[in-house]
Amino acid sequence: MTNEQTYAPDQPILPQQAVVAHRLLKKYGSLTAVDQIDFTVEKGEAFGLLGPNGAGKSTTMRMIYCRTPFTGGSLRVEKWNVHQHPKQIKAIVGVVPQENNLDPDLNVIENLLVYARYFRIGEDEARVRTQQLLSFIGLTEKQDTHVEALSGGMKRRLIVARALINHPRILIMDEPTTGLDPRARHDLWDRLRELRRRRITILLSTHYMEEAEKLCDRLIIMDQGKILTEGTPSQLVEESVSKFVLEIHGADASDLPDLSPKVTVQTHGSTRYYFAPSAELLTPLIDQHPSHKSLLRPSNLEDVFLRLTGQDRLQ
Repeated sequence: MTNEQTYAPDQPILPQQAVVAHRLLKKYGSLTAVDQIDFTVEKGEAFGLLGPNGAGKSTTMRMIYCRTPFTGGSLRVEKWNVHQHPKQIKAIVGVVPQENNLDPDLNVIENLLVYARYFRIGEDEARVRTQQLLSFIGLTEKQDTHVEALSGGMKRRLIVARALINHPRILIMDEPTTGLDPRARHDLWDRLRELRRRRITILLSTHYMEEAEKLCDRLIIMDQGKILTEGTPSQLVEESVSKFVLEIHGADASDLPDLSPKVTVQTHGSTRYYFAPSAELLTPLIDQHPSHKSLLRPSNLEDVFLRLTGQDRLQ
């Protein structure tokens, strides 16, 4: 099988849309990384891509910012066809990659100034933007510090600042907080919330369900190159799982009590999950497992992911 490109007719893009993908396909030889997916991203919204490693999230993002050519279908960013107008698209997009790819031989401010040259930003304007961005990410006092002396959280904030140097209309962030401690993660969330208030379109892939719930207006869940579902976080919880879930840890798989028709159950590893529209339907089950650790809580995106993919966490 070859990577011969086959293009679907462009879907019309409306003024309020930032990205439109139609039957988007990416193949690497016989491997299908992205399998004819359709989605749209509205201007000014935070749009999330969730899924396990190998789901196709990063590949989809790389196609959007013209890093990876697509095999088939169509993909438009604002008014431009990705296949035909990569230069125009790169000018309006900022990218925060998974890896920390700052220049270790330069200090903080030099990393920003050098990157500004790629967009042919004049030196005076670049210095103005750099100072504004350092203030925004809280690194003004670190501007003369070499990159290797920064903490992990500071490096991620600097990469966000670098992605904003060209005043992008679309910001693409591939797992921006992976590896950060909780405080550094929340610091970065605060900056992203400010960008949302400025109506910058954000595409975000993440391994953290809480991050997706807090930051994303809409999201898709992907697995094996396909989109399993899409919607707002609250819609996905409401449509995919019941309102409440009871976790029973270490329950014997053969010991399944009689259940109300309104209660569904799923077992993953040594944990059993009971889903129901009300907590009252689940509390009697706690008494039936007195020797096991249990947790009754509202359902969340983690449960949606478990239900759709059979995995209890993103890895």
